[in-house]
Amino acid sequence: MLISVSLAAVLGCRAAFTTWLGQEIGRYREYTAAPSCPGGLPEHAVEDCVRTVEFKVADVHARAGKKGGHTATVTGSPFWDGTVDFGDWDPLLTSLHKGDRVTGTVWRGSVMTLAEGDARQSSSDEPRDEPQMVAAAGTFGALIAVLTFVFGTVLLTGLGGRRLEPYVRWQPYGMRLLTTTIAACFVVGLICVWTGVPWWLTPQLIGLVVAGGAVLVYGRDRRKPAAAGR
Repeated sequence: MLISVSLAAVLGCRAAFTTWLGQEIGRYREYTAAPSCPGGLPEHAVEDCVRTVEFKVADVHARAGKKGGHTATVTGSPFWDGTVDFGDWDPLLTSLHKGDRVTGTVWRGSVMTLAEGDARQSSSDEPRDEPQMVAAAGTFGALIAVLTFVFGTVLLTGLGGRRLEPYVRWQPYGMRLLTTTIAACFVVGLICVWTGVPWWLTPQLIGLVVAGGAVLVYGRDRRKPAAAGR
């Protein structure tokens, strides 16, 4: 079982670094470099330029403190009417009401932003300069692959004998290391996004945090026998 998980994690890690990361970086660069669509030309459903469109709000779903389900349904355009998803309810959605007029930016057939007056909010479809989180996801796959492979191999083959066996039990050590890895990848990834750390440093920082966590996981139990023998 653990060996199978390890193989799946390797594939996930490979996909994150060889495909997903490049796509995210490339899409963000293309979006930021896209020119404004020239006026006076016919509109098309999918365009590589950025077009400004006037919409009318048909429906809004947004509540302060509610996770998920933050949407605005807009109408009035020839191609882009529909429901726009957002990751949060602020700063625009909670102030919108049915019948309001908003200004949207459209790129490649999707609404990137909605704005009303000075309030502007990015949709979930707008490309973001956050490759650190993709790198964190790929690093998570790599670390899980190593963790499950080592535990699975030792348990399957009996390497290390009785001396090593207590330290390769999935309960509690494997679960503790898994929890440490999940927390490190998520927290360090977010910190790297907020601080603008280059994405290629993210795996190294996560590795250092996980290594420190592993020392604490095993060091705590190794000290117990010594303390009990005093």
